Amino acid sequence: MMSLVLERMSSVLSPARGEEKVARAIATLCIALFFLSLPALDARAEMNIQEVKSKKGITAWLVEDHSIPLAAIRFVFDGGTAQDPAGKEGLVNLMTGLFDEGAGDLDSDAFQLKLDDAGAEMSFEAARDGTYGSMRMLSDQMDEAFGLLKLAVNSPRFDQAPIDRIRAQVLSGILANERDPHTVAQQRWLRAIYGGHPYARPYQGTKESLATITADDLKAFRKATFARSGLHVAVVGDIDAATLSGKLDEVFGDLPDKQTLAPVADVKPKLGQQLEINYDLPQTSLQLAWPGVKLNAPDFFAAALLNEILGGSTFTSRLFEEVREKRGLAYGVSSKLVDHEHSNALLVTTATRSDRAPETLEIVRKVVKEMAKNGPTEEELATTKKYLIGSFAIKYLKSSDSIAATLVRLQRGNLGIDYIKRRAALIDAVTLEDVSTEARKLLSADPTVMIVGPPLNRY
Repeated sequence: MMSLVLERMSSVLSPARGEEKVARAIATLCIALFFLSLPALDARAEMNIQEVKSKKGITAWLVEDHSIPLAAIRFVFDGGTAQDPAGKEGLVNLMTGLFDEGAGDLDSDAFQLKLDDAGAEMSFEAARDGTYGSMRMLSDQMDEAFGLLKLAVNSPRFDQAPIDRIRAQVLSGILANERDPHTVAQQRWLRAIYGGHPYARPYQGTKESLATITADDLKAFRKATFARSGLHVAVVGDIDAATLSGKLDEVFGDLPDKQTLAPVADVKPKLGQQLEINYDLPQTSLQLAWPGVKLNAPDFFAAALLNEILGGSTFTSRLFEEVREKRGLAYGVSSKLVDHEHSNALLVTTATRSDRAPETLEIVRKVVKEMAKNGPTEEELATTKKYLIGSFAIKYLKSSDSIAATLVRLQRGNLGIDYIKRRAALIDAVTLEDVSTEARKLLSADPTVMIVGPPLNRY
């Protein structure tokens, strides 16, 4: 089938010079869509994850898959938006929008043309605790693609015209968010639970902070954070270990050895608050926070099973049963574990008709209180174990990109290269008492609650 797809795509390519780039882009897109539609590598089929170490000491995790002529790389440097200097909030986010806007001797237009000619897709993004990069490429144009990635990582230009253009785009988003009730509420939420911690800062920055960021600020930050000591890399696809070793040195080998990061303190979310963000809306949003647990903590899987039983499983959780199925109070209700490097939480979210908000909030509290007191049942635990084990490949190993992202996450969590093989046994080892103990530990606290909608006392 793949040969048929390639044959058909080759017939699309026009000999006309003006159409060649468009045709190449279409062909690349078709291959990418075909690749993403394939079944994921089965986690139960002993997916082979190799540790590749280059001559210059760059380490990556590799999953070879030579069935399709594509490869994907995902990497992260420690230190994300939490590293924004005070008064220059939004610096990291702005920087990530500029890596494909010119590098080395190539200005923005020339770089984009080279990227198109190489049939590659490159992106960067800012997160709280890391600066992420990724690239998907055709294996027969791997040299060109990795060459462009090397330029972006090592020699971004940060020319003034692209800075001004990307800054204007970010500013437009900030102005739009000022009129969005839920974005305004979320910023209030972060300030309430994190106080003066960097996690409370708006990742896009503010109108005032964006205006202060210069090209020199961007260059200094990239130099301080793009270093080998804080680098984590995963590669999936049509590339072997020997070739990858050389490419790792090509892209990352000339970076400084050590990062220069500002210290970021651990912070526990401030609980026991009730925030009412009053807007005249037909639907009220509810968000509640309890303590969480770190991804690499010994009790993580007890917490993960607890979360699934409480509200993580869309159609079988207790919250879904009580809020949606029995009472029809909301279309959906869910819980999730939020794991950051310096803080963790268990969040419950839902939205309901505004006149039913007090009742919905009461039911959520009641369900959580019952779980904290008595824990789950044996049947709930057994069913949820099967689900967590069976759904992992579908959720996290469904494409080359998702596999690479998962491997980077495992590296950052110090979970070990054999984690996927060990995961099922770790889940099976959790007992009913483990989950009940975790429920008491996490859910007995008085949560912080945010209500976005009309005042509750109106009803």
